[in-house]
Amino acid sequence: MPPLAGKDSITMLRVSRLGLAAAFSLSLAAAAQAQTTPAQADRAIQQIRSSAGFKTAMATLDAQHERIIADTITLTEIEAPPFKEEKRARAYMEMLKAHGLTDVEMDAEGNVMGLRRGTGPAGGKVVVIAAHLDTVFPEGTNVKVRREGTRLFAPGVGDDTHSLAVLLGYIRALDAANIKTKRDILFVGNVGEEGPGDLRGVRHLFTQGEYKDRIAAFFSMDGTSAERVTYGAVGSRRYRVTFKGPGGHSYGAFGIVNPMAAMGNAVVAMNRLEVPKEPRTTYATSVVGGGTSVNSIPDAIWLEVDMRSESPEELAKLDAKFKTLVDEAVAAENAARSTAPGQISAELKLIGDRPTGATREDAEIVQLTSAAVRAAGYKPVLGASSTDSNMPISLGIPAVTIGSGGRGGRAHALDEWIDVEKSNSLRGMGVGLAALIAMANR
Repeated sequence: MPPLAGKDSITMLRVSRLGLAAAFSLSLAAAAQAQTTPAQADRAIQQIRSSAGFKTAMATLDAQHERIIADTITLTEIEAPPFKEEKRARAYMEMLKAHGLTDVEMDAEGNVMGLRRGTGPAGGKVVVIAAHLDTVFPEGTNVKVRREGTRLFAPGVGDDTHSLAVLLGYIRALDAANIKTKRDILFVGNVGEEGPGDLRGVRHLFTQGEYKDRIAAFFSMDGTSAERVTYGAVGSRRYRVTFKGPGGHSYGAFGIVNPMAAMGNAVVAMNRLEVPKEPRTTYATSVVGGGTSVNSIPDAIWLEVDMRSESPEELAKLDAKFKTLVDEAVAAENAARSTAPGQISAELKLIGDRPTGATREDAEIVQLTSAAVRAAGYKPVLGASSTDSNMPISLGIPAVTIGSGGRGGRAHALDEWIDVEKSNSLRGMGVGLAALIAMANR
């Protein structure tokens, strides 16, 4: 998930409202979300922050700041490539058990979770706060953490490992302050947020998991920015298109159809497409592969494409245009050269499908989180992104994505870093803690 510092250049967070098309895409369930005003939210957050319990919880985070850093380092140094998160997941599950949560488990998809019981009846509604276990880095990446003053450097340290450690800090802080909440809180380390994971962890949590009918609200903690309140879900569709042909010798078969030519025409055509700036809609022809040798006309070549939009209608339009231009590129190549040994064809495989939509801007979770940002002395930055919150948002469940506090940069790069300077880190951690307590007491 992209933080403000720019983990993903094709996602934009902004202070303005989401595009009209995204707003109109709200489901009936989303339209029924509890609403509140900024003034009401400010009062609720101020009441929480002025309480003795919250002050004790923050003092606990202060006293245990080095422990949070140590947990961040421990978890970062356990590799968690896409689809290979199990080792880190099992380590995190043991940490959840050590924190005294109930019903600690790993589900069928590989998510790990534990419940902090509220004062309400068992089996009632829960508030989920989650951070993702996976990173974008392949197996074998050097994930040893280097510490320079208050900065930690390592692949995945801020996206999203630090958030996992902060959630553990929240559990200890809530317990030390003896803070009771009406609703149960489910702490989750989920799999499959990055790239090819296609939100498989939260998809399972909300559609097949044992808590799927109990979740009242969802927080995703991703990245570091404490100002960010991501309430819009940027949807995406991703394809691998395999162009096939007869293939042959580059000299002896010269003049026959070439699947690479068809793919090249498709790439050029796509990059000439005009898409709306509002609602923000983007595309990228991202990865290519295939072929046999430099002196062979390939019999297969493949292309991966990413398309995103805040609007489901615009995303559907772009999807349809892409499929049309692939068909046109195939037809053009078959018309341009000899098809005597065979024709060009194209197979489209959907490799990613993230839903879009938005939590109402006046929903309790958005307003309370924004109030928590203001109370910590920040200016809320509301916007849209592609995160684990996409899944609950698409189902009409109130959800936002927030940061873990502090600063960070170079996400998805080998020199990724976070700054864990105590005062700024604690200030940011207070945002998520206040918002979590507020939602768990609704």
